[in-house]
Amino acid sequence: MESVIYMYRLSFLMLLLFTISARAEIAVILNSGDASVSLVDTTTYQEIKRFPVGKEPHHLMATPDDRELIVANAASNDLVFLDPLTGEILRRIPRISDPYQIAYSPDRKWFVSASNRLDRIDIYHAADFKLAARIEAPKTPSHIAFTRDSALTFVTLQESDEIVAIDLKTHTIQWRHKVGRQPAGIWMTPDEKHLLVAITGEDYVEVIDWRKRESVQKIRTGKGAHNFQAMGDGRRLLLSNRMENTVSILDMQSLKVMETFRVPGGPDDMELTRDGKELWVTSRWTKQVQVVDMDSKKIKHSIPVGRSPHGIYFLSHAPRH
Repeated sequence: MESVIYMYRLSFLMLLLFTISARAEIAVILNSGDASVSLVDTTTYQEIKRFPVGKEPHHLMATPDDRELIVANAASNDLVFLDPLTGEILRRIPRISDPYQIAYSPDRKWFVSASNRLDRIDIYHAADFKLAARIEAPKTPSHIAFTRDSALTFVTLQESDEIVAIDLKTHTIQWRHKVGRQPAGIWMTPDEKHLLVAITGEDYVEVIDWRKRESVQKIRTGKGAHNFQAMGDGRRLLLSNRMENTVSILDMQSLKVMETFRVPGGPDDMELTRDGKELWVTSRWTKQVQVVDMDSKKIKHSIPVGRSPHGIYFLSHAPRH
């Protein structure tokens, strides 16, 4: 009897995996300008559905188990959870105050939200999304990074030209550090020696020795250096230069620019396919997502979506390191 049950479960699992693999994968794009989500078929490069989700959806991320996709609606003060395979709305958590950027701590204990308009950083218990701490952090908290041991989280403050380090045990600001104008994206190098901060108000990435709290280098990339995404090999890092209309590839070991290529329309958030062959980039100013062939570094598709596309996600992405 047990063997029959085992074979039944195995057959069901194989059928489920076949169904998922046979289904066209979707890219999920947040249109922050018209409060909608676009679902794009990644094989035909066509938008297959667009639906309302909440006011000002800017960023999104998967839950740690990849079973749900969290959309942060900054102006409607809630989180919406989607099925990453279908885009179906599964549930909604209200009373999450102004969630602009969101992130789980590596130990999955905390869920951190940068409240851009309210000048504060909210820390929630990741298990139930109950508020654990509310930290005043003027001005304009933006992007988030962590130490690997989840001891500290770092947040850029776009309008006070700083980064802050927050102790996740005491939920207090440990220190502040002045950087260039309008810092946005922030990334910890794999060796944890440096924080990389994209200086959107200028044209460079600021390299910070965070243990010494010193800025040690500027990497010139292009005007509007804005947001990072990993290429999955633990060494190369993508950076969107929004005003320059380019994307740069950085070497996180040598701290140098390896290559820069053109992506029009104000490139912002990025998602790299697992095989590294395509880079999908939201163009904030042209209502499009650009698909870049990573061999030629040329645009192979420009996909119409909603107004001011920002966050982007698909399940078969490159590793986040």
